[in-house]
Amino acid sequence: MLRRSALLVALATICGLAPVAASAQHLLVPMDESQQNHLKAYGLTYHTLQLGQKAEWLLNYRGGSFLLPDIPDLRKRAAIDGITVEPLDDGGVASVRSEMSGQNMDAVPLEKAPKIAVYSPPNAPPWDDAVTLALKYAGIDYTRVYDDEVERDGLQGYDWVHLHHEDFTGQLNKFAVTYGLTAWFQKLRADNEETAKRYGFADIPALKKDVAEKIRRFVERGGFLFAMCGATETLELAIAGHDVDIANEYADGTPVDPNADAKMDWSRTMAFRDAHLVASPLVGSMSDIDGHQVNAPGQRQPLGQFTLFGFAAKFDPVASMLVQDHVSTIPDFYGVTTSFTRKTLKPGVTVLADEAGAPWVKYIHGDYGKGSWTFLGGHDPEDPQHVVGSAPTDLALHPNSPGYRLILNNVLFPAAKKKPLKT
Repeated sequence: MLRRSALLVALATICGLAPVAASAQHLLVPMDESQQNHLKAYGLTYHTLQLGQKAEWLLNYRGGSFLLPDIPDLRKRAAIDGITVEPLDDGGVASVRSEMSGQNMDAVPLEKAPKIAVYSPPNAPPWDDAVTLALKYAGIDYTRVYDDEVERDGLQGYDWVHLHHEDFTGQLNKFAVTYGLTAWFQKLRADNEETAKRYGFADIPALKKDVAEKIRRFVERGGFLFAMCGATETLELAIAGHDVDIANEYADGTPVDPNADAKMDWSRTMAFRDAHLVASPLVGSMSDIDGHQVNAPGQRQPLGQFTLFGFAAKFDPVASMLVQDHVSTIPDFYGVTTSFTRKTLKPGVTVLADEAGAPWVKYIHGDYGKGSWTFLGGHDPEDPQHVVGSAPTDLALHPNSPGYRLILNNVLFPAAKKKPLKT
């Protein structure tokens, strides 16, 4: 019969881990270049919280590593998913903490797995959603919700909500001109019209504005909101234009409300102010919030790269969590809304990443009421030129994607135990 220590060494070898002494009590999940699968490492950490265990997020330490308890369930999952872990005993953990001491690093406790909802239509093709792909690949549980659930105040049971690439102005992303005759677009419009009628709204814009208002209240009451691509911009336009007709329904080529810009109420929005609407239904962009204007003929800006800001982990733990990564500069990627012009940002918005010298930023965050929101421009970090109908990204080919890490930082952010401010 094998001795206990020999058995542990054999088990570690089978699981693909370094040999470990019987006294190991912790698993360090490094998130620097040594990590074989960054994305699934988030799922491992989330699963730890689901088991009722505690974890720690070591901000700015080796790419934002995680410290987990050394239990068989986690070892097994790490081995199956190809996640790099380093067993540590108490002395090893003390050494890590000593290394972090005095540096721009901090350990944030993660206490409870947030309950996650993804706002997305029941039938979302022909476009995919990067957040849904990330959650599925990482093995993080979520529930799909849409207008029915929102209208019935179904967001109240969730901690974190992500918005699929919805057009909350009710213009269906102005796809009618290009895709109006396709079966998927006709079904999308019919489904939305039926939902609007069922809840007593005159049309799709009225329905979507009400949904946007309920999402605003979700954040105001203490919820965490994450959005990408066109949902970032159109949510704010719908909130600011709650009492304005901005649906661009034309009669003889004249907007129904030509003075909509002047009537927008930006006091209620989270991120943006003083934006100008793009009225023509023949121009795909919605406003001048998006700096890249990917769907505005003659105005489309080329892609560059954006750089994550470095924050002081002890003094700015929230911002630090949201930018944890193994690289600081990331290639940019297009979306219906690719970036956010600086001139439209509200005072107090935290810029998490931008492109040097550009009039736009890429990644922003802020508080709103008792909650908070985070917006990331672009559609898919690993598909820079993504167009309607493109095949979904296979994340098995991108397990170390720095862009997808930004998405998953947001998923774990609500699990963090909030520390008292030091300033």
